[in-house]
Amino acid sequence: MAKGHVMVLPMPCQGHVVPLMELSHRLVDHGFQVTFVNTEVDHALVLAAMAPGGGAALRGIHLASIPDGLAGDEDRKDLNKLIDAYSRHMPGYLERLVGEMEAAGRPRVKWLVGDVNMGWSFEVAKRLGIRVASFWPASAACLAIMLKIPQLIEDGVLNDKGWPERQETLQLAPGMPPLHTSLMSWNNAGAPEGQHIIFDLVCRNNKFNDLAEMTVCNSFQEAEAGAFKLFPNILPIGPLFADGEFQKPVGNFLPEDARCLKWLDARADGSVVYVAFGSMAIFDPRQFQELAEGLELAGRPFLWVVRPDFTPGLSQAWLAEFQQRVAGTGMFVSWCSQQQVTPNPQTATLIRVT
Repeated sequence: MAKGHVMVLPMPCQGHVVPLMELSHRLVDHGFQVTFVNTEVDHALVLAAMAPGGGAALRGIHLASIPDGLAGDEDRKDLNKLIDAYSRHMPGYLERLVGEMEAAGRPRVKWLVGDVNMGWSFEVAKRLGIRVASFWPASAACLAIMLKIPQLIEDGVLNDKGWPERQETLQLAPGMPPLHTSLMSWNNAGAPEGQHIIFDLVCRNNKFNDLAEMTVCNSFQEAEAGAFKLFPNILPIGPLFADGEFQKPVGNFLPEDARCLKWLDARADGSVVYVAFGSMAIFDPRQFQELAEGLELAGRPFLWVVRPDFTPGLSQAWLAEFQQRVAGTGMFVSWCSQQQVTPNPQTATLIRVT
């Protein structure tokens, strides 16, 4: 019999879905039943990308979905628009889903493990008598700088809109990486005119996080001792892996192209440049061509993840000609297993989204 029923809710972005799916597999390994809630759009992508027979490997994880509040043809790569919509519409849909599961005879949800960026869900959970654990999928240092926003405003480093008052490099605590005030994540995550949406979300989530009984982070003590000393209440549980053989589905939005692993094995150690910009980044044709030509001029083997929607309007004739020129050194895939590529001894350099 399962120890309890846990609902898991990621932010609707690939880099948030994967680590929470990995955590879900670990929860199942420890005897819990999990309901993993994606948006309807992401749910459809996950099902379509899953390898044949992948559903059987989900043992103990039930996949569910709710609307994100956007119309079917609206741009979900526009992070400002996506955040604004899901923050307003998803609370009601989540509460309805919990009621529907109970009415269908599913065990009552005892815990919500929710992405810090979905802080509104903590309020829904508390209203329904569900205990809350918040989850941060990235580095503890990144979470720490967001939790320190009130102090940074008080110290005059930021104004109350999140923009820097001073151009300087700061360090929150000994052992933590320095950060220039121009590089605050909420000021560099979307179009400038929508910055206030992301900054408001971060500030609201800081308050919602107080509703959680614990905060867990996909990092580890040895990597970020300074950040965990600054916030000793953040529990490191990373790095997360679903399984050592990489056989369990982790919620990819696109099918993984495993050919790149054999291609990597044929390259010299420490020689390959790995280029990947996640599930949200969009390049215009000029940016794509500049990066492509830079990789060609570098003369190093490279593995480049190019999603089908990565560069709308890119000349396919130009791309085909470029791929011919670099056929001996470059490989293009639409998606791959980052956890298998990055620790590979052939991988020397990463160019990726931050």
